Amino acid sequence: MRQRLDIADVESRTKIRAKYLRALENEEFGMLPGPTFVKTFLRTYAEMLGLDPHVLVEEYRAHYEGEDELELQPLGPTSSAARERRRGPGLGPGSVALLALVAVLGVLLAIGLASDDGGDDDTADAPETTAERTQTQTQEAPPPPTRVRVRIEPVTLTYMCADRGPGTDVLFEQSTDAAQTFRGKRVRLLLGKRDVSITMNGEPVEVPPGAEPIGFAFTPSGSRELPAGEGPCV
Repeated sequence: MRQRLDIADVESRTKIRAKYLRALENEEFGMLPGPTFVKTFLRTYAEMLGLDPHVLVEEYRAHYEGEDELELQPLGPTSSAARERRRGPGLGPGSVALLALVAVLGVLLAIGLASDDGGDDDTADAPETTAERTQTQTQEAPPPPTRVRVRIEPVTLTYMCADRGPGTDVLFEQSTDAAQTFRGKRVRLLLGKRDVSITMNGEPVEVPPGAEPIGFAFTPSGSRELPAGEGPCV
């Protein structure tokens, strides 16, 4: 806090997961993998803050390390033969080198676990492949419409005639300045004036300017302008 650092800054600098840093701060050492990791993390954290790591590690050893890690001492004097049996065979140069290698590997493993965020809750999801994105988009795409909804809003009094195709009954035939809405699998429309606003399934339909009447045919696939002399009420 004195250095104005938050847990994210410390995590970035030390490569130690935030949950382990919080465990160190709260002295919840049971949340860490083991005493070796606790001492390693304490040293790294202390050095990053400019503190004496030896003091922190010794305090941890004095107050938190389990008694099961202490070597049990015999209650009475032991014979030299017994001491020799406990001591076992001496370590040769090859054994010492092997132990040193194991220690190095242990340190590398500790560093790897500290910096590996693969199991943390904040892990980002693996990037989607092209096939997965395509499948997701296909699943989320709405089905194409099977009907049309046509809304006409005239600016001035306008003649309108509407039906659902050749040979069908007229749905509407009147001069009006009120908005009208027609629905169906197909809608045909004839307008006496072009000073109107038209939408099909909520999308605007362009009305070319002009003084002549105009007709439209609407289907779920789109709209088209009808040739002169073709349309409802003609």
